[in-house]
Amino acid sequence: MRKMDYQNVKGTQDYLPDTEVIRRGIRRTMEDVFIQYGCKPLETPILNYTELLASKYGGGAEILEEMYRLTDRGERELALRYDLTIPFTKVVAMNPGIRKPFKRYEIGKVFRDGPIKTGRLREFTQCDVDIVGVESQIAEAELMLMALDAFRKLGLKVSIQYNNRKLLAGMLEVFGTADEKTNKVILILDKLEKAGLDAVTLELMEQGLQPSTIEHINQFLTTGDHASLNYFAPFSEQNEQVKQGLAELKELETYLEFLGVDKQCCFNPFLARGLEIYTGKIYEIFLADKSIKSSIGSGGRYDNAIGGLIGTNESYSTVGISLGLDVINTALLSSKEKIAENPDVDFYIIPLNTEKQALLVARQLRNQGYKVEFEMGKKRLGKALDKANKENFRNVIIVGEDEVKNNQIKIKDMFSGKERMEPFSFIVR
Repeated sequence: MRKMDYQNVKGTQDYLPDTEVIRRGIRRTMEDVFIQYGCKPLETPILNYTELLASKYGGGAEILEEMYRLTDRGERELALRYDLTIPFTKVVAMNPGIRKPFKRYEIGKVFRDGPIKTGRLREFTQCDVDIVGVESQIAEAELMLMALDAFRKLGLKVSIQYNNRKLLAGMLEVFGTADEKTNKVILILDKLEKAGLDAVTLELMEQGLQPSTIEHINQFLTTGDHASLNYFAPFSEQNEQVKQGLAELKELETYLEFLGVDKQCCFNPFLARGLEIYTGKIYEIFLADKSIKSSIGSGGRYDNAIGGLIGTNESYSTVGISLGLDVINTALLSSKEKIAENPDVDFYIIPLNTEKQALLVARQLRNQGYKVEFEMGKKRLGKALDKANKENFRNVIIVGEDEVKNNQIKIKDMFSGKERMEPFSFIVR
């Protein structure tokens, strides 16, 4: 009999308790913030019809190459979801009676057969919030504030870069880019930071763009005071897309400045976000210390997706943000600022030949709402205290025969080393 191969599928991972505790903490923090911002929970199927996920209103050609496809017994073409956005748009399309504005959150696994790198596997978890029914840039401001709050509570310093697809597409139009090549060019510009100017220029030449167009794009990428929206004012007079994009960016900036978060949120005119779904504002979130180069969250406005799925081409004002749990987990694990106290255990109870009485202590504390770990391994006191130190348990309760006799328990603070005795009745009435 051949021995079974016990390896994980490439791009997947088991999370043992010490790691999963941190991951669950991230999920709880995210969910608490989402609820605090008035978001409603939603859960969508992992399995979807391939036709839905392959829609031109979905992730675009590059993501479709990474999509896991399969067929069921009825030979229906199915696929595993590669994000939580298209399943959300499907829900809105199938439920026209949903009261708007509708603000939902979903935390779930998605699957992409793509390259593996730090913080990015082929099976990973996204934490998404999307808002449908708000035309104003206040929706973008709300999501950006929410992301800053979530990362602040996780103890991670981040910066948000933002741009507007209308502004970018309008500038390319001004430079003479043909309409049918605009999305492809934006995909190429999205590689600027990773690949560099020379590689981007080479790809633009391969697209068959006019030499004058490439020259204008290169000048745009290398010269001028792009950090200021004033740079784009002259172009807005000759192009409607630039005009609309500039107006939306200025509206957003009024919110960011008034709320005092404009230092954490910066305009980046070269930010492209290659997905074809986006129609307006786009943004990406990065660690402030750059310890991880790739973004740890991203999003944008995609007003055409829901109408496109319904087949009416009606515009539904929709904006979303997606935060990557796995890359956030990687960031927390590599952070120098470790959480000293284990947040999942309030008391660790050590019985010394007093299992029944110690279990009574555990039961009463749990009834009071405390998180309690009970030592069931019959460890000696020294070994049990070593475990408490290794797992960052702060409060240890020692229940020995003398304590039971005197109707009291000993509580030891493992961080300060101080001990105290507290009364406890071991008589069950």
